[in-house]
Amino acid sequence: MPLEAGLLEILACPACHSPLEERDTELVCTGQDCGLAYPVRDGIPVLLVDEACRPE
Repeated sequence: MPLEAGLLEILACPACHSPLEERDTELVCTGQDCGLAYPVRDGIPVLLVDEACRPE
């Protein structure tokens, strides 16, 4: 389920504050040194560093 267009524009990575990019069921940080992936559960982004992982 895609996120609302305006929402993705204001969200940022909690770890490095870089923009996020939507991929399948997660939001991936676009920061060169970060690159964490945050899950999206039931259409709600879970922007907790403890919940993030490195995308495969």
